[in-house]
Amino acid sequence: MKIQANTIRPGNVIEYQEHQYTVLKINVFKAGKGGAFIQVEMRDIQSGLKTNERWRTNDSVEKLNVEERACTFLFADGEILTFMDTETYEQITIPRDALGDSVGFLQNGMEVTVDFIEGKSIAVQLPQTVAMTINEADPVVKGQTASSSYKPAVLENGMRIMVPLHIAAGTRVVVNTSDGTYAERAKD
Repeated sequence: MKIQANTIRPGNVIEYQEHQYTVLKINVFKAGKGGAFIQVEMRDIQSGLKTNERWRTNDSVEKLNVEERACTFLFADGEILTFMDTETYEQITIPRDALGDSVGFLQNGMEVTVDFIEGKSIAVQLPQTVAMTINEADPVVKGQTASSSYKPAVLENGMRIMVPLHIAAGTRVVVNTSDGTYAERAKD
């Protein structure tokens, strides 16, 4: 199925130059002059090699139809992640690098969607957001009260994000898994 390049999302599976790729990251750039374009980091399903491609936002690419199965994350064993199909209770193993940078957001018992092509697991789609605890946060500097100010913080998984000034260590926050950005304070 042909889709416009600006609708590509991390976790999509596309076909490009007779190869199947899993999309890991996307960045949309709008130049001052001319149209916008999209930079896509993707991994070849067969060889595992990463590559970057750039398309205009109105270019079309072939999105592959995949079978999606609801699964639960069980555990990580080195470079292998193990999931369980929630319908058949079959265990599925996937290499850690198939998730790219979002692997840090995996939590035991997390419900995910695993994509299959021709019976082979190829990609994992995490929920759009996860709740995590802030382990470290810089103190607020007196006089720094602008409403759009952010400060660096470290999540429980070791990832660094930018959070509003009022967020302190120990606070639970909601983080977007696609780009690792702060969304809101978690409602506990």
